[in-house]
Amino acid sequence: MRDRRVGCLVMMRARLLRGGVSAGLLLVFLFSMSQPGQAIPAFARKYGLPCSACHIGWPILNNFGLAFRDNGYQLGNDRDSPIYQDASYWPITFRVTPNWHLESQTKVAVDPTPTTAGGEQTVTTHGFDLSGLDIWTAGTLYKNISFSVLPSMAEGDTFHFENAFVRFDNLFHSPWVNLKFGKFELDNLLSEKRFLTLSSVGGAWYNYHFLPPGDVNGFGGIGDNQLGLELAGHNSNSYSRYSIALLSSVDGNPGLTAAGNGGTARTYDVYATASHGFPVKGLGVQRIGAYAYFGLSPTYFLTQTVGGVTTPLKAEGNRSFSRVGAFGWWFFKDLDVETFYMHGQDNVFLGNGVAANDPGSLPAGAAGPSWNGGFVEAHYTYSPQLIFTGRYELVHMSRQANPAISDTLGNVDSFTIGYRWYPIMFSRAGLAFHNEYSQARTGNTSLLTQSNQTSRSVMVGFDFDY
Repeated sequence: MRDRRVGCLVMMRARLLRGGVSAGLLLVFLFSMSQPGQAIPAFARKYGLPCSACHIGWPILNNFGLAFRDNGYQLGNDRDSPIYQDASYWPITFRVTPNWHLESQTKVAVDPTPTTAGGEQTVTTHGFDLSGLDIWTAGTLYKNISFSVLPSMAEGDTFHFENAFVRFDNLFHSPWVNLKFGKFELDNLLSEKRFLTLSSVGGAWYNYHFLPPGDVNGFGGIGDNQLGLELAGHNSNSYSRYSIALLSSVDGNPGLTAAGNGGTARTYDVYATASHGFPVKGLGVQRIGAYAYFGLSPTYFLTQTVGGVTTPLKAEGNRSFSRVGAFGWWFFKDLDVETFYMHGQDNVFLGNGVAANDPGSLPAGAAGPSWNGGFVEAHYTYSPQLIFTGRYELVHMSRQANPAISDTLGNVDSFTIGYRWYPIMFSRAGLAFHNEYSQARTGNTSLLTQSNQTSRSVMVGFDFDY
């Protein structure tokens, strides 16, 4: 909801959905009333809709976009069929961000040179650069069978699959029963894949990936896409939603014998979340929810060495970890605010980096590390073409893995500010002029003085998709 007209439009869409108006009528209504806005172009081309039909500001989904995704990328009309195409429909989107950025970190340990002494220095680099490349295709294979495939490549890296799944929608003729199989994003209402910051410091939520220093848990966090099976459901307007996922303990890495967390996997993790939305007159749909992730990570491997090359064969000594918390998404007309809380805990063997078959190596007083964290992120939509964003985030340790570790080691305090201006956003292509400043302070992480370090990013770029 960006101005009065768009805000009225979103409210009318919700009323139409609640009133059971046919999707065909809804399509005609949206096509005739919506203004150009922000969206992934492939679906806008397919349905002849403006991008603002599904997005607060590309790439953040509004309630209509969330309901469209929950329904398996379907509106319930003839255009849902994969057979329906015309010459203007290109079912693939790619996204890349050429940019200039500056990176700075304080108290970096450096080696001495013939002209300078070693010690700790602030290291600053800057220049022109490229982001990675995302190539995304998604849609329907058949009625109530949807899919998504997203090959992605970091700059100078090889391609990997960010997601690849098939989803069976509306099983038993009910939106409450949908089954997804493959690699997919966890059903986080506050999606890290769809937020507005891109810099090295501000381009991820620390809470979604945090591990205490020295912890050997291979879990990359709830922000990582995972491999598994998801049962999910929602009501007709997606105000009420749930998801339960059974996941291989591999942090999304394919290949049961691949290196990394859970390489040689033989255990499973569980993620569950539920949320509920309720409209507040004149403000928008407010959402609250909770989530929990319970998993296992190995502490050592059975290995085989041939010709000097050691290969892990089987994960052993699996120990537990958990991530639990709550979230909210609050709308105040043109301002929306995301709030998030997490409590994390790892097993004592994971936290101390000790194999579970060697308990004698645990230091005196060892315990499972735990921490608390959260963030508040706000977006102010001045117009459909201009969005300002700001975030404050922290993660603080509540218990370290052993008494020898400083109470504040690994603590994170960060903030990010920025804006995105969309000079172009049509059904075939989108362009955002992206400006961002991010800063993060980590507790006692400098190698030489064990004091706080500060990292800063400045980023200016053009984020575009087609």
